[in-house]
Amino acid sequence: MCSYPLSIRFETSLLDRVRRWAATHGTTPSGLVQDLVDEGLRMRETPGVVFRSGPSGRRAGLPAGLDVWEVVAAVKGTGGTPEAKVAATAEELGLTTAAVDLALTYYSRHPVEIESAIAENEHAAEEALAAWQARQAVLS
Repeated sequence: MCSYPLSIRFETSLLDRVRRWAATHGTTPSGLVQDLVDEGLRMRETPGVVFRSGPSGRRAGLPAGLDVWEVVAAVKGTGGTPEAKVAATAEELGLTTAAVDLALTYYSRHPVEIESAIAENEHAAEEALAAWQARQAVLS
């Protein structure tokens, strides 16, 4: 991916905050601002989606607490018509159908990101199962 320079003027106090945050979180001011702009645009393009930090980094989520990838994975694991899948997922996860639709809208705009998160979770689950099975084999 190519990157291009863009000159932006910041108020002194804001630039100081950016520099402090970047320094204490192991990034550069430029990298931090780029991440913030990207997340801000994604939230404006899909109103209602929020971003939160966690062990796997920053990820898109719903205000209700679930990550977008969790909702999409649940939809994929549900059968029926599209409407039935949304309704069943909403009921299963304790969400409104509007929240499920929001997650699906974000997914439609960023499928590679969400598919990657789903795959990472599946891989982690497989590793955890294998470790548990190995432990059970030793104990039996």
